[in-house]
Amino acid sequence: MTVTLPPAPAVETPTVDQVDDYHGDKVSDSYRWLEDTYAPETERWVAAQNARTEAWLARFPCREEIRRRLRQMFDYTRYDVPFERGGRYFQTRNTGLQDQSPLYVMDSPTGEGRLLLDPNELSPDGTVALASFSVTDDGSLLAYATSSAGSDWMTWRVREVASGRDLPDLVEWAKFGAAAWLHDGSGFFYESAERPREGEEYLAATRAPRVMFHRLGTSASDDQTVFESPEEPEWLPWASVTEDGRWCVVSISRGTNPESRLLVRELAAGGTGEGDWSVLVEGFSCKARVVTNVGSTFYLLTDLGADRQRIVAVDLEDPDPQRWRDVVPEREALLLGARNCGGRLVCHFLEHATSRLEVLEIDGTPVAEVPLPPQSALLEDFEAPPVSGSASSSTAYYKVGSFTDSGSLWSYDVRAGAAVQLRAGGAPLDESAVCTEQVFITASDGAAIPVFLVRRRDLEASGEVPVLLYGYGGFDIPITPSFDHDFAVWIERGGLLAVANLRGGGEYGRAWHDAGRLASKQRVFDDFCDVARWLGGESGWSRPGRIAINGRSNGGLLVGACLTQHPELFGAAVPEVGVLDMLRYHLFTIGWAWKSDFGDPEDPEQYRWLRAYSPLHQVRAGQAYPPTLVMTGDHDDRVVPGHSFKFFATLAAAQAGTGPILIRVETSAGHGHGKPVSKVIAERADLLTFVEAALGLATARPDP
Repeated sequence: MTVTLPPAPAVETPTVDQVDDYHGDKVSDSYRWLEDTYAPETERWVAAQNARTEAWLARFPCREEIRRRLRQMFDYTRYDVPFERGGRYFQTRNTGLQDQSPLYVMDSPTGEGRLLLDPNELSPDGTVALASFSVTDDGSLLAYATSSAGSDWMTWRVREVASGRDLPDLVEWAKFGAAAWLHDGSGFFYESAERPREGEEYLAATRAPRVMFHRLGTSASDDQTVFESPEEPEWLPWASVTEDGRWCVVSISRGTNPESRLLVRELAAGGTGEGDWSVLVEGFSCKARVVTNVGSTFYLLTDLGADRQRIVAVDLEDPDPQRWRDVVPEREALLLGARNCGGRLVCHFLEHATSRLEVLEIDGTPVAEVPLPPQSALLEDFEAPPVSGSASSSTAYYKVGSFTDSGSLWSYDVRAGAAVQLRAGGAPLDESAVCTEQVFITASDGAAIPVFLVRRRDLEASGEVPVLLYGYGGFDIPITPSFDHDFAVWIERGGLLAVANLRGGGEYGRAWHDAGRLASKQRVFDDFCDVARWLGGESGWSRPGRIAINGRSNGGLLVGACLTQHPELFGAAVPEVGVLDMLRYHLFTIGWAWKSDFGDPEDPEQYRWLRAYSPLHQVRAGQAYPPTLVMTGDHDDRVVPGHSFKFFATLAAAQAGTGPILIRVETSAGHGHGKPVSKVIAERADLLTFVEAALGLATARPDP
């Protein structure tokens, strides 16, 4: 069956005569001018393309149905994991349709509490977000960072918890990281970078970030540089303070490479530490993260000698890896994280991308397994780790959810062994009408690739079922069951959701990640296409014309690469905030940090890998491509919008098929974090409308 879609009138995209020499290859970049996001001519082009896309989407009556249902789906109170400081409990929550989630302080983990900070009051359009926050050990002071229009740049302020009054302290031009308070609350460590030149704040490369210390009551201009490495501009440091307040730990990675170096310095009372740093983990040979410490013995989560990670005890006086002591040895399941709660370790394992939670003594002796629902996962809320707790309390707090459960809050007493549900998930979805199964498809090289299939129970494999296939496959990040409102609406409306766990991700440890990065990155795209072939053939569920693919960021690269390599496999494609120009990605903002996963285009050999799959450079004139909606935000300073602009313009000019090639640029929005709920609803409604139209599920209104 051929889907006939209304045409989208063309908007002219001028070209320029730009040719670059890459190691002897002459490569045209005809839309280079679109990299200048805020130039008047680019802004006019964006406005014209948005108007074109809006006119096309407005022709489909299902758009309002979907938008209305999404508003209903969002309209319930969402609670994040609470945490305790000084006898007070802190929690972000959203009544449903609030653009940003306010922060509350409570007397108990289930108390109604008092509003402490409402980011919705910081801007009339909801585009100023609470980007990060941290509370002093005694619960008296809140350091909070805001970001505007989705940018990664942050501004720190300090608020008194009791009075709700802001102190004069102001720290601008921070980026990434969190605030790490001294034990006495006299100041905090944070991560910063040099302010770019005016006009380049959202485009210029962010190099040589450093760790700073701000002492309360002083000017930010007097902040102390605690750690910097100007001779190593690609080192990314961040600071933490151990729970006993004794040590400052600086963790350093090279870009987004998960391998790290750990430095430790003892903190004198009220001070930031003096003298040289002690090396806890040298070099960048393994992952290493501090879980907890007992005096000068540090418990590290590491993959040194353990592909799926283990916990070891390391004596700061003798940190040679030869003398690391196994506490939690490597298992078949991936040890994803751990927390010291009441002197016991609460360990989070992943088993085929679903969560297991176990309690062990500090010496690794098993105590109990915490019951979790099948095919579920711990959810990592904003500013809250999957498990919240402290060495001084026997109670752990966590949130568990699935593709059909929006997330219930639980407490678990590690001494009594009792789990208590604090809040149930509240999304208005009939969970009994939906089912989830996990299948393992065989990739073209024989590997088993896990895929979650989520659908209405009454949906049967007919060969015509519309499928939304989602993937990521990169940066050692696991994709686990979680609730997405737009996916829930898609399922309700009769679609099959397929979520693939691809190599390059973080589901199975180091070897799984390595199998999908650098020279092996093509393997990720092959896995995704293998899943699409299975869905459109052997599985009996669907066919290529009924399969839409979607992914964000690195997942946007995934969609762009698969779309350009195998357009015949898909009925629609939606790459969001994607890395799409693999020859210039490293020149903007934090893009250089991704070389650890992608490779360096300035290296001749690595350039060949990148050139071979770069979506922008694999578009072929005269090729019939499936309907494609490219999505980005005009203030995305993580993956700059020029990627999407240039890819869209190139794809639209090359299209020989009848499917529309559209772009949707969200204004006053960035990579995704902090996006107002109202914008999220509008954006997801447009995505689902486009997919339904492209797969032949929606009928357009006739021409006026």
